[in-house]
Amino acid sequence: MIDMSYLQDKPVAVLGAGAVGKAQAADCALAGAEVRLCDLPPFSKKTLFGVKDKGIKFYGDQLNLHGFERSGTARMVMVTEDPAEAVRGAGLVVVATPAFGHRPFFEKLIPHLEDGMVIHIFPDNYGSLLLRRLMQEAGCKKNIVVGGWSSAPYGCRVDIKGGVVLPRIRAYYRAITLRGAAMPMSDQDKFLESAKYLGSMDSITSCGGIDPGDTVLDIGFSNVNPVLHCPGTILGVGTMENWGVIYGKDKYDFSIYSHAYCPSIARVQYAFYLEQKAIAGAIGVGIQHFEKEQFFHRESILGAEYMGSDYIIPFEQHDYIQYGTGPHDINNRYITEDIPVGCHVYHALGQTYGVRTAVIDSMINLANAMIETDYYQSGYTLDYLGIGGMSKEELNNFLRS
Repeated sequence: MIDMSYLQDKPVAVLGAGAVGKAQAADCALAGAEVRLCDLPPFSKKTLFGVKDKGIKFYGDQLNLHGFERSGTARMVMVTEDPAEAVRGAGLVVVATPAFGHRPFFEKLIPHLEDGMVIHIFPDNYGSLLLRRLMQEAGCKKNIVVGGWSSAPYGCRVDIKGGVVLPRIRAYYRAITLRGAAMPMSDQDKFLESAKYLGSMDSITSCGGIDPGDTVLDIGFSNVNPVLHCPGTILGVGTMENWGVIYGKDKYDFSIYSHAYCPSIARVQYAFYLEQKAIAGAIGVGIQHFEKEQFFHRESILGAEYMGSDYIIPFEQHDYIQYGTGPHDINNRYITEDIPVGCHVYHALGQTYGVRTAVIDSMINLANAMIETDYYQSGYTLDYLGIGGMSKEELNNFLRS
């Protein structure tokens, strides 16, 4: 058994103060940790508003199979715009930003890494690969553990009123299982053990819900966001853009889960997943397993994350828990992140390792037309992640050792 108990007396640094960052910071603080919360300008002016003086109110139904709940107003020991200040002496560092926030944080983080630190990226979105690449380029040889998770521990939203981001976070569900892996896999035991000292993972670690992934590419394939968000938003765009216009009472009550998902979209999602499986198989890495029928209900494969594989809300029933979760327009991270990061990496891996990705490519093509951009040009490349030009054998050796 790996001993990571030295982490229990060290502060937790949370980088990123959006929905997932605020939720992680509050939950860890309520669990008893000394938490430092950091965000970067210009976003920090909004995201850190009120946190230093008022703390973060963490509340909501937190629906989950085991009834695990933790609510209250959490106080941070530090609220800062300086990553160096946030991570000094910390044991666990949580990176909780959208994918395009990874590099700005990593570049400021790398000079201040300390031996023994463990970096947890929620969701990984290939951040672990990018961090290792940037560390290598910077000549950083600190003895740290880096890894990522397929999702965040919650479905959550920040309270925003009149354009003001409030220091309040609503968690409408709480995960009981997450899939994680270290980069490289030789650090896997340390990475998974360290999660036991992260309060935001308590609903998962206390119930034995950690699902060990097979390399961080597995974690990229097991991220449910691209397979759920992209078909749901693109094929449900008519419902979304007409919600609160010609039907529906309030535009901001819309949810792709509650109002767009249907059997036809589920078939597309399943076909998308089969392409992901084919790429993972061609490379020789794992991917989270789902049965076909798990896609054919309101919560789709997301439901298993917090209620187990038997959780089914038929399409004929309403799904009230997701009301208001959006997206509310096409220029949303469900497209602007999940297409150029998630889908484009799948496309690039498919091209490199000989797997046809017709359904995934169709999502990119339609998003290009809707956003009037070219995600083939601006999307994440394998070179950007530090894995370009590798044979299957070279890639596996890199990921594993």
